[in-house]
Amino acid sequence: MKIILLSRFCHKKGSRPLSPYKLVFTVLPLFALLIGGSLWAGYQMGLGDQPPVVAVETTADVVHDLILTQREEILDTKGRTQEHLDALALRLGQMQSHILRINALGERLAKLGKLDEGEFNFDEEPARGGLESEETAQSVSLTDLVTEMEALSQVISDREHKLNLMEGLIRNSRLSDELVPSGRPVEKGWVSSKYGYRNDPFSGKKAFHRGVDVAGKKDSNVIAVASGIVTWIGKKSGFGQLVELTHSNGYVTRYGHNSKILVEVGELVTKGQPIALMGSSGRSTGPHVHFEIAKNGKTVNPTKYLRKKL
Repeated sequence: MKIILLSRFCHKKGSRPLSPYKLVFTVLPLFALLIGGSLWAGYQMGLGDQPPVVAVETTADVVHDLILTQREEILDTKGRTQEHLDALALRLGQMQSHILRINALGERLAKLGKLDEGEFNFDEEPARGGLESEETAQSVSLTDLVTEMEALSQVISDREHKLNLMEGLIRNSRLSDELVPSGRPVEKGWVSSKYGYRNDPFSGKKAFHRGVDVAGKKDSNVIAVASGIVTWIGKKSGFGQLVELTHSNGYVTRYGHNSKILVEVGELVTKGQPIALMGSSGRSTGPHVHFEIAKNGKTVNPTKYLRKKL
């Protein structure tokens, strides 16, 4: 093999023989250099296409900040949810208090109206029922639940107000009845002397007895037969220790021969309240109470009032 050499300056031509051994050691280094340069250039170009390390770090920071923000939003949402739950719990507690008062009102009204306690048992849950409705059943949302609770609260308040008015009307009706004398002036006793003319127990002569005598155990309670005001207490000729009560509709009741008086002038007493202790003070032959009723200033026969009961 020959290599022809050309010289631009010398304008000479020539050739030189080249053995295969020299060709290998001459061409291979040049070929290796060329391949190495290409690989280096490709490596540099590859480095240029990769994102910088700083950019990777910046993306990680953004993700971290996003996670922190979401965590804060979750905590904030959780806090607001807890506030809503606390508000609902408070509202529920208020409604339960109203329901307890309504139950108490209902029980009092049932007693005042003498209703069947078994029929109006406020301790039992109202009877309810119905067919299964799983296909059409829907869960209640929080907004719907709050709306229903507010509507129920208004209904409860309205019912409570009306029940209070009903109780007041019933009590006023009962109070008007309690202002009229009825029943016996003692818890236990028996009529020992009636209203009208009788033989006087001391003189034996006929005399008009303006009340009835109810005998009983000494120092037992003498009770008011109607609600009223204490208008007189003290010793009175023939009656010993006397209590006088004034009621509505012109009624006055008197209780005599007591051993002790338990009330004061001006005091408001209720029907059935003890006002004195039975005794034998004054003109008396033994423990009893002289019971007298007057209407519009005139005494009346107490017998029909003794038998009358509410």
